[in-house]
Amino acid sequence: MHNFKSIAFLTASVMLTLTACTQKPVVDATAVKPRYVTEPVQFDSDDPAIWVNPVNPAQSLVIGTDKDENGGLYVFDLKGKIIKEKTISGLKRPNNVDIAYGLMLGGKKVDIAVTTERMTHKLRIFSLPDMKAIDNGGIPVFEGETGEMFRDLMGIALYTNPQGQIYAIAGRKTGPKDGGYLWQYLLEDDGSGKLKATLKRKFGKYSGKKEIEAIAVDNELGYIYYSDEQFGVRKYYAEPSKGNEELAVFAKTGFKEDHEGISIYKTTDSTGYILVSDQSANQFQVFNREGKTPADHHLVTIVKTSTNNSDGSDVVAIPLNDDFKHGLFVAMSDNKTFQYYRWEDLAGKKLKIR
Repeated sequence: MHNFKSIAFLTASVMLTLTACTQKPVVDATAVKPRYVTEPVQFDSDDPAIWVNPVNPAQSLVIGTDKDENGGLYVFDLKGKIIKEKTISGLKRPNNVDIAYGLMLGGKKVDIAVTTERMTHKLRIFSLPDMKAIDNGGIPVFEGETGEMFRDLMGIALYTNPQGQIYAIAGRKTGPKDGGYLWQYLLEDDGSGKLKATLKRKFGKYSGKKEIEAIAVDNELGYIYYSDEQFGVRKYYAEPSKGNEELAVFAKTGFKEDHEGISIYKTTDSTGYILVSDQSANQFQVFNREGKTPADHHLVTIVKTSTNNSDGSDVVAIPLNDDFKHGLFVAMSDNKTFQYYRWEDLAGKKLKIR
């Protein structure tokens, strides 16, 4: 005999599960709303970077990763529209992306976008704003490491030193706890107009709790920050010659789960804010950029946003157009999009505006 009560209960449970899976995430009524939401990528949005057009800031671009084995780099305008002729397809699980200005290559200065291609263990590098590949098919990193996960590229950040040299700081799915999780490469012309990467150091402690993905660089102050997920944000000197001493660990409490995207809003060359994604809480914790010592980073405020499970983010403080007069903050959301925020909307009454 059938147990109709059990069948009815199971049916109801299945319906509730299906409903929960198909419902849109509930956005906090107090959350800041974006000015624009981009058109969706094909598979899985993950990390954005903002390129500021030095000639006409209103023609600036947002580059976002589509993290899939058949993924790509999507290029958006300042209203979130996809620029199809600039978008790159056929990348093997691109994870994070960053931008640098003025790389000397073939006797000319070139702005670049660098993404991590996880399945090939290579950095892929494209010129801006035309998005042409300049990497001869990719630059391998973490060479000599054993085990797939020890070469499984994730995070990337670019550091430009006062002499104009550009370094790539690469992270991976896992690595050693006592230093060497991150590898730093000098990007330069090989003498024939082609790009090469030279390993300069291995550094960075790791808690072992989860993984390290988000990396950010403060060029002006010369620091590297990275999120040791579920542990805190770690800080090091960006210049290899200054050594591998850890300068600070902050943001260790108050996070719901993972520490994710890091972005730096600069009110001046030496002041501003460090925004860290409190991913599962759909908010960003904001810390002071400057301090009396390298370890002086305290929580300034928490900003709730309309993003859901935001991973990567980027911000610029430069006025771009009438929509973004005091800067642009871009954050990934897990519905295949990136959200654009006006800085003044995030700042409210607690944060300064450049």
